Formats: sequence, structure tokens, C-alpha cells
Amino acid sequence: MLLQIALRKKATALTALVTAAAIALLPMPAAQAQGKGPPVLRDTETEQLLREYTRPILRAAGLEKQNIQMVIVNEGSFNAFVADGRRIFVNYGAILQSETPNQIIGVLAHETGHLAGGHLSKLREQLATAQTQMIIAMLLGAGAMVAGTTRGSSSGNNGLANAGAAAIAGPQEMIRRTLLSYQRQQEENADRAGVKFLTATQQSPKGMYETFKRFTSESLFAARGADPYLQSHPMPAERVASLQELASSSPYWDKKDDPALQLRHDMVRAKISAFMERPETVYRRYPQTNDSMPARYARAISTYLHGDLRSALAQIDALIQVQPNNPYFYEVRGQALLESGKPAEAIPALRKAVQLSNNSPLIEMLLGQALVGTDNKAYTDDAVRILRAAVAREPEAVLGYTQLAMAYGRKGDYAEADLASAQAAYLRGDNKTARELATRAKTRFAVGTPGWVKADDIVAAKPSRN
Repeated sequence: MLLQIALRKKATALTALVTAAAIALLPMPAAQAQGKGPPVLRDTETEQLLREYTRPILRAAGLEKQNIQMVIVNEGSFNAFVADGRRIFVNYGAILQSETPNQIIGVLAHETGHLAGGHLSKLREQLATAQTQMIIAMLLGAGAMVAGTTRGSSSGNNGLANAGAAAIAGPQEMIRRTLLSYQRQQEENADRAGVKFLTATQQSPKGMYETFKRFTSESLFAARGADPYLQSHPMPAERVASLQELASSSPYWDKKDDPALQLRHDMVRAKISAFMERPETVYRRYPQTNDSMPARYARAISTYLHGDLRSALAQIDALIQVQPNNPYFYEVRGQALLESGKPAEAIPALRKAVQLSNNSPLIEMLLGQALVGTDNKAYTDDAVRILRAAVAREPEAVLGYTQLAMAYGRKGDYAEADLASAQAAYLRGDNKTARELATRAKTRFAVGTPGWVKADDIVAAKPSRN
């Protein structure tokens, strides 16, 4: 029994090593709430831009109908990865550091290559095979070690025991190298697929090449002297040389990004900088001498975040004068007022943002929060209506259910309030609280009604084991 436990631990360690090196298996959102998944950022403007970047690529890859989602990870490093066959995760740092749309589009094309190639499921198969091989090798090696130790302490028997140890270590190393080689091949295949998708959509692969070339320069020193057979990705210089040859043959190699798209890209980068970086960093990136729209956007957001609401509103209003149909300027205005304790004043701007954004559910949740935050019961029915519509389209958003619970509580509808609170707790990964609230909700609903059924589903749900 002790030997079996040890073997399981060894096999699990191998899985963790290989998985972390290639494609992380990260169920969402329950794992995120329990600290086992990546911390996620939500922003309508950024998510919409990423969806527009990926839509033609997914179409070229035959994945347009697969409902692939874009997820922004709260990490400042440049990274993107696929996790479960239906999500592409992108660090905010990758967006911030991409100087052109084409550079981040190239990365997204590479990740789409992983999805189109079914690399995640194939990697699972390889891991399963590797675990079986490792267990067999360990059993054989352990048998030799036992034989060597139970026949006395003669030098011959010691040699047998040493051979047993070698029988364990040797196959493990061979299996690890085989898996890493397989992953390197997957990366090369994803590069080729990415260039293919970019060419099919008449986009330049130059941004993809520029991005990986930059990685080469940054990692060349770290890779110097490294064993190429112990790397999960192709060695940088080899990879970039191969990619350059492939990408430069594209007829769209010199095609530039559309200026309007470049502006939107720069606006999102400015927004990310303002929210995620220190104010002194923001002002170094976007000094007062820079009068561009992205610079003004970054400074306006940073100003409200750090306490000068009046100045921030004046800056935001100036942006609205230039682009009166930009929903995200109204969203920022409403958010600034809401977070400054002025929910009633935030409502007009957020209503305008909802209208201009074609009823974005995340912005609807902000509006619902403002309506609830006024403590004005005249807004309660409106808040319930808006929040119900929002969570119907964003069923994994904790904020929507939390605000909906408060709105129902204000109406005196405690059954729906308990149910919404239970749904929020469940999404946070707090299964105990979710079951308690759902159990209470069941006593308030008539048996068999939709609310009772939803509450019963939460009570019956098994705790997440992710």
C-alpha cells in the first residue's frame, strides 16, 4: 500500500511538470474562486476588441461555432495559453506590451493553432500513456531493489539494488524527454497553423514573428547552455529562424494595421496601464505633453482612481466631446461617480453606456449597482429587470447576482434574494454558504417552481474537486 501511494505521487508530479510547461488545465470559474485558477480581469472594451481580433482567425480555423471565449488574466507578464478547449487566456501584460494589433493577433493565431490541432486532448493522452509507462518502470525497478536488499548485503546484491534504482531513474528520464519533445512539436505545429490562419484572413504574420523574436532576445541568455531536449518549447533561435522563413513568404507580410484599429488598440493599452500600473508609471508613459486620445484616456482614469474626481470628470467630459458615441467614456464616467459614493449621479452616464454598447451585460451590472446603491425604492424594479437580463447573458458574474440579491431584498422578495445570494456564493466557490442559502430559498419557493428547482440544483451540487 505504501508503495502504491508513492507511485501515485510520482506520476502526479510528472503530470504537473508537463502540464505547467505547456498548456495549463484550469477549470473556471470555481477553481479561480478557490485560488486554483488564474485571477481574471473583466472589461467590456478590452474583451470586445479581443473578440474582434480572434473572430476571423477562428473562422479560418473552422472554430467559429465553438463559442471560444477570451479571458483576460490578471498577470503583467507577456503570456497567452489555452486551457480547456473553449477558452483562450491572455495576460493583460500581453496586451499592454503589444505595440500593434498585429502583434497580439499573431499570438492569438498561435493559440488558435493549439485549439484547431486538438493539442490539449492529445497532450492528455500522452500524459496518460506516460503515467502508465512510469508506473510500470517504477514497479520493475522497485522489484529489483527489494530483491537486492532482501538477499543480504553482498556486493553482488548491492549491485542488484543499484540496478533497481537505475531502472527507476532511467525510464523516468526517457519518458520526460519524450513528452517534452512532443510538446515542442506541438508548439511548432501551432506556429505553422497560426501563419496559415493569418494568411487566410489576409493579415500579416509579421507581428507574430516580431513577438517571438523579442522573446528570443530576452531568453537567449537563459537558454545558453540549456539541453534542447529538456525544453518544452523549441529553442528560441531555431524557432524564430523557422518562423521567419515561413512568415516572410506570406503575400501579406508588409500589410499594416488599419489606423482606426491601431487607435482602438492604443486606447485599450492606455486603459490597462491606468488601471493596473502605478500613477507615476502612467504619467511616464503618457506625459502631459502627449495630447493623443490614448494619453488623455489614461490620465483621466488614473486621475479618478487616485482621488481627484472633479478633475477626472472634466477630462472624461472632454473625451466625450471628441467621441460622443464612445460607450466606454460614459462607462468610465459612471464608474468614477459610483466608486466615489455618488450612485445617483452615475446613473445617467451608465444608462448612456448601456445604450451605446448594445446592452453590454457587464455595464448593465454597473448600472444595476448604481440603481441599488441609491437606496431609492423607485429604482428597485428597474434594477431587478436590468440585472436579470445581465446575469442571463453573463451567468458566471458574481457581481450581477450579488446586486440582484440586494435588489430583491429591497423588494421584500426574500426567496429570490436567497437564491441570488446562493448563486453568488456558489460562483465564489463557497459551497457551504451556497447550500445553506439555497436550502433556505427552497423553503420560500413553492415546490417545483423554477426558483425551487434552481435552489435544489445548488443544494445537490457536489463540491468542486478542481
